Amino acid sequence: MPEGHTLHRVAAELREHFAGRVVASTSPQGRFTAGAARVDRRRLLAAEAWGKHLLLRFEDVAESVHVHLGLFGGWTITTCDEEPEVVGQVRWRLRSGAVTSDLRGPTACELLTPGECASLLARLGPDPLRDDADPDDAWRRVSTSRASVATLLMDQSAIAGVGNVYRAEVLFRHRLPPDLPGRELDRTTWDAVWTDLRDLMRAGVRSGRIDTVRSEHTPEAMGRDPRIDAHGGEVYVYRRAGLPCMLCGNGVLTRIVGGRKLFWCPACQRADRLTS
Repeated sequence: MPEGHTLHRVAAELREHFAGRVVASTSPQGRFTAGAARVDRRRLLAAEAWGKHLLLRFEDVAESVHVHLGLFGGWTITTCDEEPEVVGQVRWRLRSGAVTSDLRGPTACELLTPGECASLLARLGPDPLRDDADPDDAWRRVSTSRASVATLLMDQSAIAGVGNVYRAEVLFRHRLPPDLPGRELDRTTWDAVWTDLRDLMRAGVRSGRIDTVRSEHTPEAMGRDPRIDAHGGEVYVYRRAGLPCMLCGNGVLTRIVGGRKLFWCPACQRADRLTS
């Protein structure tokens, strides 16, 4: 599933190409026909990401278009004087001038009233990528919970936008055992985790990939081969189960936590490290 940095990157691209412009809106697939017609030939006012959700607002339209990519959704943006042929199941197409944006395979593509938008956002925790995010709010949600930090990092009602890669990597970067309950996490460590998430995810927005290794652990610095993976990016533990930890040499482990595979190093992320 795309993580929050992907949605912020998409929002920025949509603003770059369509903000302030009147856009043609269609649903080639036919599953968003009424919604697409509602915003057709309207000016795009805003495209904003909130965690893994995207909201688009149009001039003189009370509703917003809500998009959640889910596991299989994706956007493409192409530039061509002639409108391109529809390829695949395009749920929603936007076009202005020579620019076309196609949305395929989302979990949600729907019109929401202002009240429904407010309800959606009220269910989400703070998003580290948003300038209006309140880290104190995130701390309150985490520090009062019996759930593990590994669970909370994926709980969108606690922190919005963090996905499976950032979860595993930020836990490793701060040597946190996955089973540590949120209420046992100290504030100093949490502040460092929040800042790290914000910085890593902002870098992901800029580059379009997830890189989490520090400069001293890059392939060039360590003399190792670059990671080859469809997800791209250099990481410490994500999808490295059974391989040696690049810092201590112990085997990376995996198990299901919160419905997704968690990866961690049992040596670097020992529980007794917190009291030693």
